[in-house]
Amino acid sequence: MSSFGTLLLRDLRLAARSGGGAALALSFFALVATLVPLGVGADLKLLARVAGGVLWVAAVLSALLSLDRLFQGDFEDGSLEVIALSPLALEMVALAKILAHWLSTGLPLTLLSPLLALLFNLDVAPTLTLFLSLLIGTPAVSAVGAIGASLTLSLKRGGLILPLIILPLLAPVVIFGAGAVALVLDGMSGGGALGLLAAFAFGAVLLSPFAAAASVRLNLGG
Repeated sequence: MSSFGTLLLRDLRLAARSGGGAALALSFFALVATLVPLGVGADLKLLARVAGGVLWVAAVLSALLSLDRLFQGDFEDGSLEVIALSPLALEMVALAKILAHWLSTGLPLTLLSPLLALLFNLDVAPTLTLFLSLLIGTPAVSAVGAIGASLTLSLKRGGLILPLIILPLLAPVVIFGAGAVALVLDGMSGGGALGLLAAFAFGAVLLSPFAAAASVRLNLGG
């Protein structure tokens, strides 16, 4: 197996073994989706209208719960220095960690979303659009989050600063994802918004490994 695949499986095993990150993210996602209808009330049209925005914001915040540990654990125990000295380029290391975070957090959030959409009285078409938008957009959350995690790597309270760094960068993801659902609710096609979301996600996944790797090198002293 390639060193990339080995690192990916290692991070997935660590995520499954620790359990807290993914389980906490899913629990937070479900809790927010459950509490909002209780606060909004029994207005089914209003619930459907706010569903896209609420679930997208909840998904982004849920993913943030485990992003601060993307590089931190390896940095604290010295594993990151060993990995940096391996033949695998740091850009590929960053990509493996991004993929592992998405598989352990972003993908489960996406798979859970159709069930939570029932709480918001969403029909089949908007629910499918929500699912597709999360499937397309959550890799961008992991990718942009990796940049923030690498920038705060050596900070003692980096987990508190991380949301302030990456949430403004993720605004387009929330806008396009929630906008696609709103367009379908209005009887229009959400394809344009999904296309913009896909373009943003592609750019984020393509560029973030280089930015994250550069930041990791700086934190490791070059």
